[in-house]
Amino acid sequence: MKAIQFQQVGGPEVLEYTEIQQPTPSAGEVRLRVAASAFNAADNGMRTGFLPIPIEMPHVPGYDVSGTIDSVGEDVEGLTVGDPVIAFLPMERDGGAAEYVVTPADAVVAAPRSIPLADAAALPSVALTAWQALFDEGGLQAGQRVLIVGAGGVVGKYAIQLAKRAGVEVIATASPRSIDAVRAAGADQIIDHTDTDLLGALHGQVDVLLNLAPIEPEQFAAYVAAVGDGGSVVSTTAFMATPGDDSRRVEAKTVFVLRNQDRLAQLVSLVDEGSLNVEVTRRITLPELPALHAEATTGRITGKVIITPA
Repeated sequence: MKAIQFQQVGGPEVLEYTEIQQPTPSAGEVRLRVAASAFNAADNGMRTGFLPIPIEMPHVPGYDVSGTIDSVGEDVEGLTVGDPVIAFLPMERDGGAAEYVVTPADAVVAAPRSIPLADAAALPSVALTAWQALFDEGGLQAGQRVLIVGAGGVVGKYAIQLAKRAGVEVIATASPRSIDAVRAAGADQIIDHTDTDLLGALHGQVDVLLNLAPIEPEQFAAYVAAVGDGGSVVSTTAFMATPGDDSRRVEAKTVFVLRNQDRLAQLVSLVDEGSLNVEVTRRITLPELPALHAEATTGRITGKVIITPA
C-alpha cells in the first residue's frame, strides 16, 4: 500500500511517499481503509524530534483519521466490516497518512453522518483538546465566563462553540485575519490582541483563562490577573509553563490531549445535531503532504488540512 513514512527525525525532506506492507489487525484491533487523515502541528514536532513522544520507526504520521473498517481482529465486538468510523490513534504508532491503518478498537467511534467521511478526520484530537481544556481541566459550568487567548485557531473555534453550548460567556482574543471566524463561532466579546490591551478591555474577571497561543511567558503571567479567585488557568502550550496564583487559589493546568472514546462519540453527536461545525479549509493528497510539512516549518498553517489517499 502507499503511505507517507519517515525513517529518521529531521526536516520535511525525511518524508517519503512510498510502498509499505499493508498492516494486519491483531486481537482487539481493526484495520481501516483510510478516507482521510488530518494534519496537526504535533505532526511537525514528532517528525523533527521536538516532541518527546516515543514514536516507532519507520513512522507513518497522521494520528487523526477517518475511514471504513476493512478487517476486524479477534475479540472485537460491536464493530463490523463496512462501518464508517473516525479515530484518534495512539500517537506513538503508525498513523493514517496511508491507504490503510490499524487501530485499537477502543480508539474508534462511528463517524458523523451529516458530513463527508473524509472531512470527519478533522474532528478527533482538536475537538477533544477543546473539551478537555474547558470542562475536564477548567471545570467550566453554565453561567460562568471564559477568556480564550488565541481563539482564531481550530481548537479555539471548537472551544467557543462548546462553551457557548454549555451556557458559558466567551471572551476571545483574535487577530484581524481571524476576527470574523471567531465571531461566527459565537464569541460574546472579541478583543483584537494586535492593538488592544487585553486586561484593560475586560469587563470583570473570568472563571477560566484558556491559552492556545505561543505568547511570551511574562505576558502569560500578567494575564493571570484576569482570573477571579478560585479560578483556573489552562494551557495547551506544553512547551511553556502555565502560571497560576496560589495566593488567590488560581490553579495552573496544562492539557495533554487524551484518547477518550465516550467523549469522542459525544462530539460526533454534537456534529450530527448541528451544534458543532467541523472545519476543513484545505484538502490535499498523500504525495502533497511533504510540501505541507515544509509550509508548516515556515509559518502557521491556517485552518484545518485533511489528506486523502491519492
